[in-house]
Amino acid sequence: MSKSKKKKSNSTGTIALNKRARHDYFVDQKFEAGLALSGWEVKSLREGKAQLVDSYVIIHQNEAWLIGARITPLLSASTHVVCEPLRQRKLLLNRREIDRIIQITEQKGKTCAAMALYWKGNKIKCEVALVTGKKDHDKRDTAKERDWARDKERLMKHSV
Repeated sequence: MSKSKKKKSNSTGTIALNKRARHDYFVDQKFEAGLALSGWEVKSLREGKAQLVDSYVIIHQNEAWLIGARITPLLSASTHVVCEPLRQRKLLLNRREIDRIIQITEQKGKTCAAMALYWKGNKIKCEVALVTGKKDHDKRDTAKERDWARDKERLMKHSV
């Protein structure tokens, strides 16, 4: 009898994070959106071959589109299909959510960014957030707060 091989599973279900967005923006409100993907993209995402570094969301003709997300094709999975790693992908959102995104992004300094790709059951979801840009002094303040929290944790750990 042969033993079946277990698939390597990601315990959190997270495929890709946009850490740069947390550094560059204040996150105001989050939405969960589905993605319209082709077969080779799903296979690549199962292998974790996705990047969200410079990705953002635009609204065109009352539909939400994910721009700048890179899904690298697998060599074995995409032999007969022409693959575009940076193609625009449609986000599946409710009409209320799209209207809310349109309303807020029309304000000065507001934009919509993709924060994470993750599995939810057998579906791939994209966490989309309405964000406000940080200034340089805000980024420095965030770094100081993070360092102070780390030092405070060390002090509390050694004082007990």
